[in-house]
Amino acid sequence: MHTICGMLMHSSLAVTLEGLPLGLTAIKFWTRKKFKGCNALKKRINPTRVPIEKKESIRWLENLRQSTLLFNEPDRCVHIGDRESDMYELFCEAHELKTHFLIRTCVDRLAGEDKHTVADEMNEVSVKGLHCIEVRNAKGEISTARLEIKYRRIRVLPPTGKQCRYPALTLTVIRADEQGPPDNRKPIHWQLITDIPVSSRRSAIEKLTWYALRWKIETFHKILKSGCKAEDAKLRTAARLVNLIAVYCILSWRIFWMTMLNRSIPDISPTLVFTSDEMVLLDPLIKDKDDQRRQQKTLSSYLTTAAQLGGYLARARDSPPGNHVLWRGMSRLIDIESGFAIGAKLWVIESVAGRLQY
Repeated sequence: MHTICGMLMHSSLAVTLEGLPLGLTAIKFWTRKKFKGCNALKKRINPTRVPIEKKESIRWLENLRQSTLLFNEPDRCVHIGDRESDMYELFCEAHELKTHFLIRTCVDRLAGEDKHTVADEMNEVSVKGLHCIEVRNAKGEISTARLEIKYRRIRVLPPTGKQCRYPALTLTVIRADEQGPPDNRKPIHWQLITDIPVSSRRSAIEKLTWYALRWKIETFHKILKSGCKAEDAKLRTAARLVNLIAVYCILSWRIFWMTMLNRSIPDISPTLVFTSDEMVLLDPLIKDKDDQRRQQKTLSSYLTTAAQLGGYLARARDSPPGNHVLWRGMSRLIDIESGFAIGAKLWVIESVAGRLQY
């Protein structure tokens, strides 16, 4: 028996406002010397006193720099992160790079003139409006949640041990609290912090919608782990595993991209996704009764057919195909395409051999 530390991956995914994934902007792989990682250190040292350069959290700043440099338009980028990315160093890094961030905060930071905290100021803010959203619980049941919206521009101070290194920043804090405790799930309590000014209820709701896009990275990881089965790889070295996962990341993004592209602009040309050979192979698979779908030649018709190879039923009231049926369908399509190419090659060889024999 021996302990395996394994390998970890931190990735950044670029999406549009409509949720269409454009691709990965940064990836960092690393491993730990000890299995328990940084959590074991908290018993011996105060993590707030450790410089960010000596923490694993530096990966957030590195991905921020790499993503901003890749787009080369920092003012158009908004970096969204969950509570793990709630670090004052990240706020300052984004400020220096002249880019934007939207983070779900979990730290009650000092505010104003170091006499109170952000929570104290937000408790004084009156409710600016209400916003209704649909929420699913663990069983998939849908319910409506009414959120009370608050926002305020606040002067936020760095941690006490880091005030000599980092300046104070003027940031916007947005709080969304659900009215009344729900029966079958936990109530929603979101507190977001951003450098972008918010002056109206509509602007605050827009920032909440942006933060909801953060779940796209979780969907990408689900495709990577469940679809490509990256965790089942049996390679012996970390270098080979990194190369394999890099290829899997491209495949996972492509499946995710096709799924969301079908929901965003389903009537575009299928040549954006499929090759001519793939479309030739998919044409006979469309049922004869779907003459209209056969004549349309849209991306939606071909993706629906590909999803049917993965078990999608394509009934009249079914929602558009999801990632699961698409990755199974595309796997089968690749096998069919490979068999077709091998069969065509063998047919040419047999035909040439027949002529020579004759």
